[in-house]
Amino acid sequence: MQRLTHTDSILTFGDSITYGYGVRHEQSYPFILSKLSNRKIINAGVNGDTSKDGLLRLDNLLKDDSIKLMLLCFGGNDIIQKKSTHAIKENLSTMIKIAKNKNVEVILISVPNVFLFEPTPLPFYKELSDEEDVKIIENLLSDILSDDSFKNDYIHPNAAGYKEIAEKIYEYLLVNDYLSENP
Repeated sequence: MQRLTHTDSILTFGDSITYGYGVRHEQSYPFILSKLSNRKIINAGVNGDTSKDGLLRLDNLLKDDSIKLMLLCFGGNDIIQKKSTHAIKENLSTMIKIAKNKNVEVILISVPNVFLFEPTPLPFYKELSDEEDVKIIENLLSDILSDDSFKNDYIHPNAAGYKEIAEKIYEYLLVNDYLSENP
């Protein structure tokens, strides 16, 4: 991956966590990430979306040639609706292939099993990361949703949780050389 330039955009693609459910727009993680990174962040989070819904929206979103990186975070609603993990994995795999075909780098954000007392990342995210050769941020949401001070409810962060997500993603982008500290 080449370091992102000022004209490159980042697509945050997911469901209610990406959207920023439960907080004001300027408290969502994509908005905060745009301020931290000084980059255009496209928030393509939709409340209630499943991975199948996301798959149907992706082609249209990727018509924007400025998008060079996609932060992919789907699966929470699939899990709640008890969809098969195989179907989730297949939908995510197809999304990754679509992005790669458009020369968009993908970072997968692992979704935890929210039905466990201590939310842990579902193993198929790491498998998918290895199979599709994409980077993964594995424990971010698990850590946030395991800490009551970061939660609005059992599946959504509060303003402090979204801020933490944005800061951790920004740190990840710096450490992995997607961004420089002084854009």
